Amino acid sequence: MRTMRIMQTMRSSSWRWLSAGGWPALWLVAATACAGGGGAGADPGGRGEPERDNADRGARVATVTATPGLVAFWDFVAREPGGERRFVAHVPPAAPTNYPLDAGNYVRDYWGEGREATYADFPLLGRGPFGAAIRIRREDDPSFRPFLFVPRSRLHDTPLDIKGAGRSVTVVVWAVRESGNHALAGIWHEGTDLRQESTAGIRRVERGQRQYALFAGLNKEGAACGHVSENGASSFLNRYALHKCNSAGVAAAVPADAPPDVLDAAWHCFAMTFDHERHELTGWLDGAAGDRWLDDPHNDKLLSFAANAWLQGRLRRQEGVQPGEDPEFPADQCYSPPEEEPVAVAVIREDPDERVELREYPFTKVRVTLARTAAGAWHETGRELAALRLNPWWYPHAIYRPADASSGGPFTIGRVIHSSRSVGFTGWIGGVAVFDRALSAEELTRLAALRLPPPVAAAISDSGGR
Repeated sequence: MRTMRIMQTMRSSSWRWLSAGGWPALWLVAATACAGGGGAGADPGGRGEPERDNADRGARVATVTATPGLVAFWDFVAREPGGERRFVAHVPPAAPTNYPLDAGNYVRDYWGEGREATYADFPLLGRGPFGAAIRIRREDDPSFRPFLFVPRSRLHDTPLDIKGAGRSVTVVVWAVRESGNHALAGIWHEGTDLRQESTAGIRRVERGQRQYALFAGLNKEGAACGHVSENGASSFLNRYALHKCNSAGVAAAVPADAPPDVLDAAWHCFAMTFDHERHELTGWLDGAAGDRWLDDPHNDKLLSFAANAWLQGRLRRQEGVQPGEDPEFPADQCYSPPEEEPVAVAVIREDPDERVELREYPFTKVRVTLARTAAGAWHETGRELAALRLNPWWYPHAIYRPADASSGGPFTIGRVIHSSRSVGFTGWIGGVAVFDRALSAEELTRLAALRLPPPVAAAISDSGGR
């Protein structure tokens, strides 16, 4: 990658407030402006060694691009050499495109409300794991929900369009989380067809076109939450997609305008992997997945639907219609993780006539009741789901395959298209990478280490990220 210019060194005292589009933004001011709107850059911490910054940045980028299976890596430094100078991705040499990112406001696109979004709506921070970061702000205007995106027409059937049977995926995002639990990056068009107050008067109604995406927690705010869908729409007869995982670790909230040393220490590496061979969807925070369970899922507002799907699957495997069975429940929505052999058994209660065990399986914990027969043997009389494993989550399906380019969703960063128009995640995003395989724990640990301070400052490249 040929470097055009390295921004001049600035001391830490050069941080100051600027305004972008009427919003305050923390910007690291450089003595030399970047050609063509390439962004601000500076020496982190005032070390006065821009050459070292550039070498460090190159090594960090190479760590990502050398990881097998890379499809695209946006570092928010590489841009188109001319024209609009949009952010582009580092991609393999044979890639058909480097996926330039457009700016959009999905409320304007679907409701016909609000103004257009531009790159000015994403303030830049001239330091971070790879030298720059974009800010996703808490927008007060409900008609303005900007994101960066690759339109479906430019990604359909390209390597980024990971879909169908036999496909695995990894999404990695380096971010500072200010607030929120929603989308970081992925192909996750949630649809605009839900009937609710926010969709009244909507002009463009579309069903969900979900494939894969990484979120900042969802039901476990601050966790790394991976999401995949087999049908683009909903799960278990709920209105939402519910095949998701949550890392054990949680990223604390840090103000996006915090002092430089605080921001430098606040970077996290969010990641999700879907391994189609193991049928496992796993969330990773800073290279660690961890074990996460949800006890008594039948009491959960959303995952009670998964608990019912487990029950319907169990009842359907028995002869005849059982008490509690719904004959109309779709067979492809039953949730039946493997429960052949328990990995652990604990006796909860036992008396001469009855025994209750808690059996732990790879993805479920089941409370099993047994009665003693006349011959003295134990005979199973009942089963109740006691816990669902949220990390990893069992997912036995293929990734949704849209029918054509007109029906699939875009790849978005910072937000996704959805009916509720909520603010979602806010904070800084300093890198987004997609791989067409499930990375190993060792590989994710290596990528997570790139978040650690000291950060590096941006250098401007004319290579177009190729």
